Amino acid sequence: MAGRGPARGADGKPRCPWALSAPEYVAYHDQEWGRPLTSDDQMFERLSLEAFQSGLSWLVILRKRPAFRTAFAGFSIASVAKFGPDNVERLLADAGIVRNRAKIEATINNASAVGALPGGLLAFVSGFAPAGRRRAPRSLEDVPAKTEESDALAKALRGYGVRFVGPTTAYALMQATGLVNDHLAGCIAR
Repeated sequence: MAGRGPARGADGKPRCPWALSAPEYVAYHDQEWGRPLTSDDQMFERLSLEAFQSGLSWLVILRKRPAFRTAFAGFSIASVAKFGPDNVERLLADAGIVRNRAKIEATINNASAVGALPGGLLAFVSGFAPAGRRRAPRSLEDVPAKTEESDALAKALRGYGVRFVGPTTAYALMQATGLVNDHLAGCIAR
C-alpha cells in the first residue's frame, strides 16, 4: 500500500487504503480512528490495545476487543491497578484475548503507573500533541511511523514506569486518539 492515496470502498466513498480490507477496519476508520477521547479510561484502553498489538495485526486486536474489555474490567484504570496474580492467571487462560504474559503484566503495571500521572492520562498524553496544523498527508508514504513528539511521549511515559510503549506505539496512539490527523487528503473521515 506504500505510496497509495485514498481508495474507494464498497460504498464508493474514499478512505485511507489500510481501512478497506475488512468490515472491522472500515467501522474503526470511519467511527473511531483519529477522533478525540473524553476520559482517562478510554485513553488507557487505547494505550493497552496498542501495546497488545505490537507484533500482531490490528485486525486481530479489533476482533478481540470485546473480550479485552470484559477481561480488563472495561479498562477502568482503578480496577485494573488492583489486579493481582490470580487475575494474571485468569487472563492467561482467556482465549478471547492475546495471552502474552509480558503484555498482561505490563497492562496491570501500566494501570498503576498512569494512575499517578499529574492531571490524569488523557491530559498527560494530550500535552504531547504537535503544535499547529500540518499539511494533510496525500499518501501512506507521507505518514511517519514516529515523530519528535511521539519520541518525547514514549520517554515521558516510560519515566513514570509505563511499559510496552516506544515511539512508534506512542505515535499510533496519537493517531488513533486524534492528537494528529493522519487521514489522507481526500479521505471521507478527514
